[in-house]
Amino acid sequence: MTSSNPASAARRNEAWRQAGRTLAAAAAVVALAGCEDKNTFVAPPPPKVDVATPVQRPVTRYIEATGNTAPIKSVDLVARVQGFLQSIDYQDGTFVKQGTQLFTIEPETYKLKVEQAKAAEVGAQATVKQAEADFKRQVELVQRQAVSQSTLDTSTSTRDNAQANLQQAQVNTRLAEVNYGYTRVTAPFDGIVSAHLVSIGELVGVSSPTQLATIVAMDPIWVNFTVNEQDVLRIRAEAARRGLTPADMKQFPIQVGLQTETGYPHEGKLDYVSPTLNTSTGTLAVRGVVPNDKRVLLPGYFVRVRVPFDQEKSALLVPDTALGSDQGGRYLLVVNGDNVVEQRKVQIGPVDNGLRVIESGLKPDDRVVIAGLLRVIPGQKIDPQTTKIEQPQASAK
Repeated sequence: MTSSNPASAARRNEAWRQAGRTLAAAAAVVALAGCEDKNTFVAPPPPKVDVATPVQRPVTRYIEATGNTAPIKSVDLVARVQGFLQSIDYQDGTFVKQGTQLFTIEPETYKLKVEQAKAAEVGAQATVKQAEADFKRQVELVQRQAVSQSTLDTSTSTRDNAQANLQQAQVNTRLAEVNYGYTRVTAPFDGIVSAHLVSIGELVGVSSPTQLATIVAMDPIWVNFTVNEQDVLRIRAEAARRGLTPADMKQFPIQVGLQTETGYPHEGKLDYVSPTLNTSTGTLAVRGVVPNDKRVLLPGYFVRVRVPFDQEKSALLVPDTALGSDQGGRYLLVVNGDNVVEQRKVQIGPVDNGLRVIESGLKPDDRVVIAGLLRVIPGQKIDPQTTKIEQPQASAK
């Protein structure tokens, strides 16, 4: 039996160990190569952002202001004759028609004065008749030379005096009738009468006219407001462009709304424009007149006013939420043809039915970022998701 060589066995074991180490190293290289492939950086996809083209539609330009209402007629009712107040013929705060009797001031005394004046007038008429007849007789007698010329002159003077006395009596009658009419205080126009300021039985009109109450006309009603100098220049420029005269401008419609109302439900027209600006405030006083048959507007209310003065046929509008602001002003984020975000400086106009008018800096085919503004920055590439700007409900008119 042949025995193995120990040296030869050791060499074989060492060879196997070397081969194992080689295979292990190769496996490690392959493993490391696999790890390197899996850990390679892959850029995230561009964020999805909603974009839309601006809304394009006609927009009416308005001058907006705050004003206050005032009655077109307000009169203090006074006692123009002296006497005791006999009756109050209306309910405080009620609406009355023109000519409605409101107060009665002791009419009997003034009625007697009318009758007295009429009696004096009748007597003066009789005297004139007698003087006229005597004058005619004296004329005939002078013609026959039966009386002297001086007698005729006396008769003529008597006739003229009688006629003058008749005229005086007629005037006295008219004055008595006027004063008698003042004993009944009536409404000078349709309106609401305030609470009475005197009581029945009180002596009124003693030394000066006594105020009895106040009547206020409610329909129509004035709306007073002011327009700043820049708006005045804009309106005048637009009027010149359209060839409007100052009389035409007074026909401009105005829209009015109370502080608690939605929109501008009350409509009227311009009534007055001051010829000069107030140098201390730089504003122009303007007044409108508004129908108020339901008496919703009370004198003294503060109201919102707007006056349409121009209409743009094709304005561009975007949601207010799409606008950003920085030290340079307002801007929009716009996506170019390479789907890269750009910051676009814009000039904004008024809000029209929930959307903001863009005066300049935007084109009709621009794609505007309308949502997800915080997820994008200028210069970033995005995945634009084209959508449509929703039209808000029009405000109440």
